Amino acid sequence: MVNEEILKKVRKIQIKTNRLADNLLAGMYASAFKGVGIEFSEVRQYLPGDEIRSIDWNVTARMGQPYVKEFEEEREQTILLLVDASSSFRFGTVNQLKNELTAEICALLAFSAIENNDKVGLVIFTDQIEKHIPPRKGRRHVLRVIRELLYFKPTHYRTDISGVLEYINKVTHRSTICFLISDFIDSGYEKAFQIASKRHDLIPVTITDPKEEELPSVGLINLKDAETGEEILIDSSNQKVREEYKRRFFEMVEFRKKVFASAGVSSIDLRTDRDYVDVLMKFFKARKNWMQ
Repeated sequence: MVNEEILKKVRKIQIKTNRLADNLLAGMYASAFKGVGIEFSEVRQYLPGDEIRSIDWNVTARMGQPYVKEFEEEREQTILLLVDASSSFRFGTVNQLKNELTAEICALLAFSAIENNDKVGLVIFTDQIEKHIPPRKGRRHVLRVIRELLYFKPTHYRTDISGVLEYINKVTHRSTICFLISDFIDSGYEKAFQIASKRHDLIPVTITDPKEEELPSVGLINLKDAETGEEILIDSSNQKVREEYKRRFFEMVEFRKKVFASAGVSSIDLRTDRDYVDVLMKFFKARKNWMQ
């Protein structure tokens, strides 16, 4: 049974993101993610200015006057939300945890998708596939997706980007729009990323917290790796320690940038201390221009 607290949180996200989907991203989503092809619609009489190559010669011969074929975009698409649920993703030091921000982003994308009659599916992963909700349409389905994102309890702790991409390639036979939402605290996923980006429209969405980039100077602190459980005592007032901490962070950033660039994909970078609406709108606008 879903308790009242869960329903309130789901409802709060629904109201916020549904309004954003209707008011801010209306039309932008559809133009950013065009249909996978065109399909025949009907034939009609030829009009001056029509493309000669569209003439249906069989119908023209039968009717004794020129007719042309009309086509329309096959609009319906499938959106898959591939969401990191590793322990490092349940972290945040500013406005909200990374996984809470992810629930809002996914809700916004999902509401935008169903407004355009697209299907939405969800895969929650760690170093295992924790949950797979097959793509469906409708608001009730989107509310289920939000609920799972907020309250699903994974059984594993680490991150395996390669694993989720290999899984999608196995179970998804059509080209799909895949939003891969993670902090990308992982390595060795270059090959799987390349293969998946060729089969699907793969869009990596990186969620970062500012404390992962910059270590505050607060003296001796005990750091614990959320995924491995390993602990280390460090002196954060030591400038060299803070510089090394920052160097390792940007080393990881550069690695994932190279992977994304090599695969030729556009990425979205979000932070827990910044508003995500402008970032998403810029992404949709840039993608719209690229698609034209």
